[in-house]
Amino acid sequence: MNREEAENCREDMEIDGNDSEMPAQRHADIIPDGFNANYLKAYYGKVFPHSDIFKWMCYGHDGKHPGCDPTYLSRREFSFTLDNDIYLRFQSYTSAYELESSIKEKCPFKIDIGPVYSVNPAKRHAYAQTGDNVFTPVERELIFDIDITDYDDVRFCCSGADICLDCWPLMTVAIKVIDTALRDDFGFNHILWVYSGRRGVHCWVCDGKARRLSNEQRAAITDYFRVYKGNENSNKKVSLVGPVLHPFLARSYTDVLKDFFEGKVLLNQNILSTEEKYEKILEMIPDESVAAELRGKWQEKRKAKDDINVVRWEQLKSLLYSGKVKHIQGLRRCIEEIIFSFTYPRLDMEVSKHMNHLLKAPFCVHPKTGRVCVPIDPNNCEEFDPTAVPTLSQLLQELNMSGSRADMDDELDRTSLGRAVRYFRSSFLQPLLKSCKEEIESAYNSRLQQSKNSLSW
Repeated sequence: MNREEAENCREDMEIDGNDSEMPAQRHADIIPDGFNANYLKAYYGKVFPHSDIFKWMCYGHDGKHPGCDPTYLSRREFSFTLDNDIYLRFQSYTSAYELESSIKEKCPFKIDIGPVYSVNPAKRHAYAQTGDNVFTPVERELIFDIDITDYDDVRFCCSGADICLDCWPLMTVAIKVIDTALRDDFGFNHILWVYSGRRGVHCWVCDGKARRLSNEQRAAITDYFRVYKGNENSNKKVSLVGPVLHPFLARSYTDVLKDFFEGKVLLNQNILSTEEKYEKILEMIPDESVAAELRGKWQEKRKAKDDINVVRWEQLKSLLYSGKVKHIQGLRRCIEEIIFSFTYPRLDMEVSKHMNHLLKAPFCVHPKTGRVCVPIDPNNCEEFDPTAVPTLSQLLQELNMSGSRADMDDELDRTSLGRAVRYFRSSFLQPLLKSCKEEIESAYNSRLQQSKNSLSW
């Protein structure tokens, strides 16, 4: 690194707040056993799918068609968190070789991907000196960040960054609800879901029309998903307005949320098993006389053959749906609001609203867990087990056992990461690139036709 680059590094040591650990913290304090720069060197040298990331970020602008934009990749921001407390922002590359060489040389603990800017982000200072405000994001995937720590008030098995197979299904539900809406309600097709490596999931919507959305349009889509109106001190965090549910919410409730709540959450989280837990639900009922009647039932010492959570939930539903409370407007809506409170996706809204947010690249290794950020198939997301995701040390052991190979794909297939990379290629990347090349071809032909029309005129 030369002096100018070092000065830029110091100048650009900025911390992004999205799913980021504090890069300024001494890395010795955040690295788990068996995770070190030497392991990363082998991982980036032998396993990391550099060419696939390059093809994805090009979106068909690979120079193989006269309609390609040769500056497209060079205007994309990459950011690296290094092992010497430096956070490098505004890195840019013009070729697959440059990108791969830089990753292998720097061995970043984390790779973040930012927007495509109007100019090369590495040269932004030169443009700033002209006095024109030309350095601005012009394209960026529509992204969503869902963190299980935001569910801590409705999960009792874990808290903070801890996860288990009892609470992880909350992420599965989020994937199902958001993915269906993005495809059916907004018409997006090229959607990538990725495990964050520790406690959540990321979503990349990569259709051309999604990448070109303005901040205002992104905010509108984000608000489409919003149902949480309260704060951490509110008894009632979900407000479902109107006499009937919006069709999107009704579909989510019927197809996913209701069965998940009654089949999983009630039993796995034991949400009605103790007074402390059931009081939180009683506080969500706006009629105190109804809440008091339920409290009286639940405080009685009775032995039940069925699970206590199921028994109490059936009692709650029976009372709220009974004839004597039908006249109370909004009371029967409590059932839906309780279920939404415990199961509906909790998005980091600010991440999705603005183009300039960074998001961790797929196939990075999380520095807290050593797990690889692998794609998740939304059609089979119930099968995804975060505790079984390949770790850095596991991959290196697999490579050592397989011996030295000249062919990188062959080496990859000999590791437990091979399946994830093949899914990324076949189910996401190939259909995406086919669509991108068709879009580039169509735009190019349209420009040619316009040119011919102007000449003939």
